[in-house]
Amino acid sequence: MNEMLINSRDLRFQLYELLGVETLTQRERFAEHSRETFDAALETARQIAEEQFAPHNRKGDENEPVFRDGRAETIPETKTAWHAFAEAGFLAAHHDAEDGGMQMPTTIQQACHGYFFAANVSTAAYPFLTVAAGNLLSAHGSAEQKERWLPPMLDGRFSGTMALTEPHAGSSLGDLRTRAIPQDDGSYRIVGNKIYISGGEQDITDNIVHMVIARIEGAPAGVKGISLFIVPKYRLDADGNPAEPNDVTLAGLLHKMGYRGTTSTVLNFGDNGDCHGYLVGEANKGLAYMFHMMNEARIGVGVGAALLGYTGYLHSLDYARNRPQGRPVTAKGEGGQIPIIQHADVRRMLLEQKAYAEGGMALCLYAASLFDDTSTGPDAASRAEAQELLDLLTPVVKSWTAEYGCKANDLAIQVLGGAGYTRDYPVEQFYRDNRLNPIHEGTNGIQGMDLLGRKMHQNGGAGFKALLTRVSAAVEEARGHDETAPLAADLEQAMGTVTATARALGEAFGSAGPERVMANASVYLDLMGRFVVSWLWLRQATVAARALPDAHADDTAFYQGKLQAARYYLRWELPRIEHQSRLLQGLDDTCLAMREDWF
Repeated sequence: MNEMLINSRDLRFQLYELLGVETLTQRERFAEHSRETFDAALETARQIAEEQFAPHNRKGDENEPVFRDGRAETIPETKTAWHAFAEAGFLAAHHDAEDGGMQMPTTIQQACHGYFFAANVSTAAYPFLTVAAGNLLSAHGSAEQKERWLPPMLDGRFSGTMALTEPHAGSSLGDLRTRAIPQDDGSYRIVGNKIYISGGEQDITDNIVHMVIARIEGAPAGVKGISLFIVPKYRLDADGNPAEPNDVTLAGLLHKMGYRGTTSTVLNFGDNGDCHGYLVGEANKGLAYMFHMMNEARIGVGVGAALLGYTGYLHSLDYARNRPQGRPVTAKGEGGQIPIIQHADVRRMLLEQKAYAEGGMALCLYAASLFDDTSTGPDAASRAEAQELLDLLTPVVKSWTAEYGCKANDLAIQVLGGAGYTRDYPVEQFYRDNRLNPIHEGTNGIQGMDLLGRKMHQNGGAGFKALLTRVSAAVEEARGHDETAPLAADLEQAMGTVTATARALGEAFGSAGPERVMANASVYLDLMGRFVVSWLWLRQATVAARALPDAHADDTAFYQGKLQAARYYLRWELPRIEHQSRLLQGLDDTCLAMREDWF
């Protein structure tokens, strides 16, 4: 049977040949693991994704949750899938063994997550939000809070959300109005409204643990006065079971273009003055804590976007191999029809999808490997460097995959032609589902400002320096193979362009001012994305070139495909940074100077 979620041969290549994740078992935290345990987890994820998530992907899209009697109702298959995910241990997989986890490396965990995103991103959102909320609580909650709330989240009885956005503020979190009123018992009463809260209400779990940002009365204005609170749907009794409602009200459901199986909610907190919240960590440090969850969610968005692009690619590839239409250009109308994959333009679109899909997965898995290095690297210096590089790449991971995962889905529709535009084939849903990813967890524009305005200069540009060091090493290694030497030269030239652009923009902050520089932050983000993905494609090509001479017959075509996709990306996509660099270094103000009354 054709694989329609992820090409397992590619996944093995990326994990074991490119990233060498087996070496993680040499670290104390992962010492109980092996290639066999990693493969078993991946196989379990694939099986559950295919059997419990994928079959209702279309049904969930056609039967989105409904608002009835103040509750949100989902199709029953969503709950069944949730339980399968939880019972397999994926909610707790990366946690300590003593807490019921498997101490699974994040790299393997994210690879497993990829199957669920590819199978049914809407249903997958519920457990992945819970995983992220649990991680936030684990990192910043008190011992009592973790003992009370984490176990039911890790075993699947409770779910979790992140409640940030408010109707009047959008992404401008410093303008939030939700209030936290201190009480004599140390709790708070929460009063306010939140919007676009994914999973904010559902009928899947016994309770929902909202991670809510609010401002304690008297706290400073802006982001410096934001605190973080645990706000459950139901308060707990002495035994830790859901008891009375906590005055969290579903005000309505939002109706989305895609991603329809995930409830998108409008929530009211404290309409009756009885919404209890519990402060996490220190007051006024809530945004810093929440970024722990937000950054994890941004990597998760990247995985989802890449794998939606990936499954669309596999569906269109299968269609192209089996759809007869037309004849070769040399046939002059004679002979029988040929599969459309034999037409050059179809192969172009498939190759472009392959470059985006496999490049996107490589980007996400590399980021996951950095996360493992931040916590289990061999020494403090390597852990610190991994953190700097992960910080730098997080906006790239979120935005590049969102942008080009959508582009891959658009191309998949085009490969299918008229059939792709109908709901009789799934590729149009993949596009609609993926179109959310450039928007949520910070729009691509916000990611561009984060990258150019903060991450490039963080700690003296340590992340950017670490990136250049690793790119230089990849270029040097690629020079040793005839197949990759020309690509190495291309990337080396691009590295000069990227370095010069970064230097010019850094100087322009002082000379031209931040408004002029930041006006084109999105262009800079795309330039960096192209550069980073080109580096990852060069690494893939080098591994393939090294393996080809001794490859078995079945693997020869796979490795040749890797080389060709790398050639495509570095020849067709990477050169576009030259034009982008000219615009950026010239501080082009075409968009900035456009006046409102000219539209």
